[in-house]
Amino acid sequence: MRLLLTALAPLTWGTTYIVTTELLPADRPLLTGALRALPAGLLLLAAVRTVPRGSWWWRAAALGTLNIGAFFPLLFLAAYRLPGGVAAVLGSVQPLVVIGLSAALLGHSARPRAVAAGLIGVAGVALVVLRPQSAGFDALGLVAGLVGAGSMAAGTVLGKRWGRPEGVGPLTLTAWQLTVGGLLITPLALAVEGLPPRLSPVNLAGYGYLAAVNTALAYWLWWRGLDRIPAASAAFLSLLSPVTAVAVGWAALGQSLTPVQVTGVVLALGATAAGVVTAARRQDRPSCPAIGHGTSPDTHDCPATQAIVDPATQAILDPATQAILDGAGQARGSSPAARYTASMTAMLATESEGGVSTGTPRSTASANARS
Repeated sequence: MRLLLTALAPLTWGTTYIVTTELLPADRPLLTGALRALPAGLLLLAAVRTVPRGSWWWRAAALGTLNIGAFFPLLFLAAYRLPGGVAAVLGSVQPLVVIGLSAALLGHSARPRAVAAGLIGVAGVALVVLRPQSAGFDALGLVAGLVGAGSMAAGTVLGKRWGRPEGVGPLTLTAWQLTVGGLLITPLALAVEGLPPRLSPVNLAGYGYLAAVNTALAYWLWWRGLDRIPAASAAFLSLLSPVTAVAVGWAALGQSLTPVQVTGVVLALGATAAGVVTAARRQDRPSCPAIGHGTSPDTHDCPATQAIVDPATQAILDPATQAILDGAGQARGSSPAARYTASMTAMLATESEGGVSTGTPRSTASANARS
């Protein structure tokens, strides 16, 4: 259920294209970004009545910039400067970027199956959205599309790494990010596009949908889901967005679907499923932090933490330390509390025999004392 609820976010984002083209004023991408983010952010902020504290001032600003303030303008810039669905194809590299950033920031290895699924997803989206007239490329548009995908990917991974402050829910985190992003986009929209035109009731309805459903609700579902699923799973769900856009165009506007597009849809959906399953299987395994970054009772089954004390080193450890390690080893596979209890029992037993671990073998210490 949590996966399905998270998937509603990219499914909702897939309706952005039809709402923008059919209900909104033309050539106002920055205005659209500002009206998507700022009203929704301010309303949510008024509802939650919670502001960031401590380090979360700059963390909220960073996430709001990456996920909203930078992503929205770059997304629209790429869409306006690139032909056909090239911008959508560039955006589909996001799962691959998340895989790379997860390896660097979360300590998750880049599994070949996940990388293969990401490449298949890019191919599937390309088949869905590219057209023969998409042969021309604009350098600025390409850069904007790639940087935009990287921006959202970085925001997703950092959001997973930082989590949320204690007592703060996903709705509050969504409010902070939308407000920050909206405040960044609004002056840019006024400087580049000028004052907004007179808006018709249809325009207002379109902006209302984008702000309430397409942004506030969708991003709340996204951040709520990111608490519960791996970052890579969430990134693969983003492939549903261009597929939804094509499906809505076919259903609502009578646009035709070619066999090539249908093949692309199948590939994109298959890549989404494969990527989500691969990431979910990884989450079910113990997390193995890098040596030197600290460990917890739940991580000593990892090869990296097992390798910290090799057999040669164990051979020269004093009996007290060896007993503690043996007690922890015997409790391996049990609960963290049981492992801790076993280690403490072994340590107390050695202390009751008159020895305290000092890093020097007790026989050597006794010999030194006699001399």
